[in-house]
Amino acid sequence: MIADIDRVYKGRRRLRSAKTIRAALTIPPRLVPRERLERANGRLFATQSVINTFVGPPARAALFALAASAAFFTGAAAFALAGLAAMLLPALRPTREEHDRRRSTPTTVTADIRAGWTPFWRHDLLRRVAFISAAINFFSAATAGLLVLLVTGPYQVSPSRYGLLIAVPAAGAIIGSLLAEHVVPRIGGGPVTWLAALVPAAGYAVLGLSRSTALALAAMFLAAIATSLNQIVVSTLRQAAVPDELLGRVTSAYRLVVLGVVPLGALAGGLLGRGLGIRAPFLVAAAGLGLAAVLRASRVTTRALRAAEKSAADEREPHPALAR
Repeated sequence: MIADIDRVYKGRRRLRSAKTIRAALTIPPRLVPRERLERANGRLFATQSVINTFVGPPARAALFALAASAAFFTGAAAFALAGLAAMLLPALRPTREEHDRRRSTPTTVTADIRAGWTPFWRHDLLRRVAFISAAINFFSAATAGLLVLLVTGPYQVSPSRYGLLIAVPAAGAIIGSLLAEHVVPRIGGGPVTWLAALVPAAGYAVLGLSRSTALALAAMFLAAIATSLNQIVVSTLRQAAVPDELLGRVTSAYRLVVLGVVPLGALAGGLLGRGLGIRAPFLVAAAGLGLAAVLRASRVTTRALRAAEKSAADEREPHPALAR
């Protein structure tokens, strides 16, 4: 019974988290100029990582220990506080669509989906980085459920220390998010995208072949940094290359691709682990992401990213009311 309640709570929290992240990613370009987007996105992702990894789970466990219903009531209170905090945000710059609209225009779910999917799929660079992120998520899902078996088996890490081991890549993701504003402008978004596939590929190879816990921790730490840097690059690309009024819908289409592969990856990882052994999914992930780095990520260059952003900026004619 307790396990069932815990699963329900986790599922509700993940659903709310996905909606919140999608909405939050549409706000930075309406608050800060382009040159500060990496900084804004990095701090946004770092804050979410800290709360979701180091604050939320311990608080949930403590509240559930006090009373099964406490986690739900405090969640409602937290959302009320978040709503009050949102009211303190500075006024957002209105989009062209919002300014021109004199009255609400009825729409449909299908029309909104099409409005987001069409520009996403027609944007070659966005589609390319989506496939790279989808590959990263696919192989992450394929190995995530098996990691506990790998580290408590061949690596001989005690179950009581597994939580500490998982905290290492979580810390790497936070550090990567905070470093984004310094790293991305210096080395460029192209190399970051390439490293986002190549570094985790090397990390999976280490996990699949090594027996050294220290080496595995270093590999996971570096992979988390590379992946979080890529999240900043991709988010900034969407925010700079997509009109503000379409950003939420295009982001939904993008996340449909990159998150839609997660259950498929989990299924594939389970089948590989059962048929070929616990290390097999990690070695397949290393090969798959290495291939993605060569075929896809190598074609995402810093020049192409900047050209896409410049092209979108040139197409946006400043509205008289927004220029004041």
